[in-house]
Amino acid sequence: METHTEVGPPHGTIFNSYMNRAKTRVCFVLLSAPWSVLCYYAEEINLRVPLQVVNSPNLTWSEQMLSRLSLPNPMLQDVPNPPPCFYTCEFRTNKLQRFLGSDNEETFFKTTQRHQVLYEILARTPYGSVSKGQVGIDRLLSEQVFTDAYPLHELPTPQMSPQSFSVRQILYAYWAKWSCWTRYQPLDHIREYFGEKIALYFAWLGFYTAWLVPASLVGTLIFLFGLWLMFTDVPAKEVCESGGSFVMCPTCNICSTWNYSSICLTYKAGILFDNGGTVFLSVFMSLWAITFLEYWKRTCSALSHRWNCSEFEDIEERPRPEFTAMAPMTMRNPVTGLEEPYFPENQRFNRTLSGCMVIDVSLRDSRKYRLPFSAGKIASITSSVLNLLLILMLSRVYFALAHILTRWEMHRTQNKYEDMFILKVFIFQFVNFYSSPVYIAFFKGRFVGYPGNYNTLFGVRNEDCGAGGCLIELAQELLVIMVGKQLINNIQEFIETQRAEVSPWEADHQLLECEGLLSEYLEMVIQFGFITIFVAACPLAPLFALINNWVEIRLDAQKFVTEYRRPVVERAQDIGIWLPIMQFITHAAVLTNAFLIAFTSSFLPRLYYRYTRDRTLSGFVNFTLATSPGNYSREQSAPCRYLGLRDENGEYRPEYFHLLAIQLSFVIIFEHVVFFIGRLIDMMVPDIPEEVEIKIKREHYMAKEALAENRVHKGPKRPTRCL
Repeated sequence: METHTEVGPPHGTIFNSYMNRAKTRVCFVLLSAPWSVLCYYAEEINLRVPLQVVNSPNLTWSEQMLSRLSLPNPMLQDVPNPPPCFYTCEFRTNKLQRFLGSDNEETFFKTTQRHQVLYEILARTPYGSVSKGQVGIDRLLSEQVFTDAYPLHELPTPQMSPQSFSVRQILYAYWAKWSCWTRYQPLDHIREYFGEKIALYFAWLGFYTAWLVPASLVGTLIFLFGLWLMFTDVPAKEVCESGGSFVMCPTCNICSTWNYSSICLTYKAGILFDNGGTVFLSVFMSLWAITFLEYWKRTCSALSHRWNCSEFEDIEERPRPEFTAMAPMTMRNPVTGLEEPYFPENQRFNRTLSGCMVIDVSLRDSRKYRLPFSAGKIASITSSVLNLLLILMLSRVYFALAHILTRWEMHRTQNKYEDMFILKVFIFQFVNFYSSPVYIAFFKGRFVGYPGNYNTLFGVRNEDCGAGGCLIELAQELLVIMVGKQLINNIQEFIETQRAEVSPWEADHQLLECEGLLSEYLEMVIQFGFITIFVAACPLAPLFALINNWVEIRLDAQKFVTEYRRPVVERAQDIGIWLPIMQFITHAAVLTNAFLIAFTSSFLPRLYYRYTRDRTLSGFVNFTLATSPGNYSREQSAPCRYLGLRDENGEYRPEYFHLLAIQLSFVIIFEHVVFFIGRLIDMMVPDIPEEVEIKIKREHYMAKEALAENRVHKGPKRPTRCL
């Protein structure tokens, strides 16, 4: 027999429904809370309730801009029953008459607030020894006493006018349908139905997608500029018209010499990703990322105030069920004064340190097995696809390893556990997805040596870049990993399962369990890294990200509305640890693009040649090719050429050191200029808009007035009479 605890809409009753399904008897228990219980726990968990309606419209920046220009807004849609916005304060039972709607017990508390109250009751109710942590529904679920606990989805209303739709029907009709891909998301309805944490994710995803539009436009223009250069570039013409003038040295021990003109098409294709426009794109995307995060903080502060979460602080969190079951000792909680399971901090520190060592070893091992796998022919499409499949397989291993390490560290609260788990998963995935591009961009072809004196590792000649250069290989690797991963994820999410018509509680039980937003955020943050860290090698990355995100929003909307069980509402005032992670990626992107342009791109060598030799770049190809030493030439019966600034003895020419100084100077200047401008943007863009600050002060004033014990009636002054 399976027992299911189900938190449902407020009916004021508790009933049991027994159904036989094959040989299994399933019990569904529907819980609801009476008015007195709701009032008690609403005050206990600091629920915020309305004081006054806010009449000011909530317009996005695009709505404001189009309105000022008197242009029609194709993204606007008339969503029925928009939830009103209120000035709010914390609920107090003795001030009940001062809150809006307090005369109607059925509608005063929202459905999501009732879910919060019921979940709070279930989470804190003891069923055994409190000192042993035998408290709450989470512990019972972990011990499989119950199998599930979840709120019910709203039942559909008869298909009449849209004004009579339930919130779930509104979300499906005006958000989850593919026809809504050009429309604004109904964020207030999402928050009304799923809560602030999920609504903030979709707000961030929509904001990020909107900001990808200018990035994709600039990237596409740079790509078109590269197309034009393919047919006008002087060095490309020299390569294609060289015939047998440049006989190149063998690229491997068993290879033969070859003509440089044979890579004409590859050389031209490399210009698509390696041209002067990529420098501008790198600077633009670095500043774009900084500005995007600054304006997201403004948007987030406005949303958190609008959704009454701007001052949200977690109350003293309960210990996790797994922590209470495995903690070796108990200690008195200084906040609650109760004996609670305890794990010594010094032991947790030792375990965390050991976990860091495990992470380091596992990442080293993964690179050892993966890089040689992709090293031989990493420029080929087949090898890149195989590398992608290996990355996806390792992702599952890393998720499991992160779970094991985080559980072993014995974090007391769920928030701390989630933060540490997210951090580990990000570190694993950061190295997993970016190790191959970093290897191609900064290590491949750097330690090859020269003909007659090639460097080896374990007896194997170090790998050199392909004939077209490392940048085109990097662009191909990025496109395969980024686009391939997104296609695979979207195909998996697109597959839907058909379900039979059953009762509402059983239908919800058949839905997939909502496992949180980790995978959703992680996918987007990894994508954010691709379009910022390696944008110099792939100008079309923002465009592919934009197309993917348009699809991703609809797929995620359909999952939450139709495929997932309704999650218990969680309050949040921001996107949590993901913001500092993206700030780290932004800073890493500045440094990566600086080194990519300086040492991997041909931009600086071309610039150096243009100002020291020939402004038309005539002869640039011959300048970049060195001649093999005499002893190697005798072995090959004729001298051959190879890429490098060396003389006939294999020693570096003076131009190499001149160029090296220019490259290092460029890195320093690039990162200083970008970080300085980014700092100016940070100073010029306040995190909280001025109008939001005014609303916050107004709300504080109203809350103070509403909760005051003795309010003085402010009427017209009466004339005083002198005696």
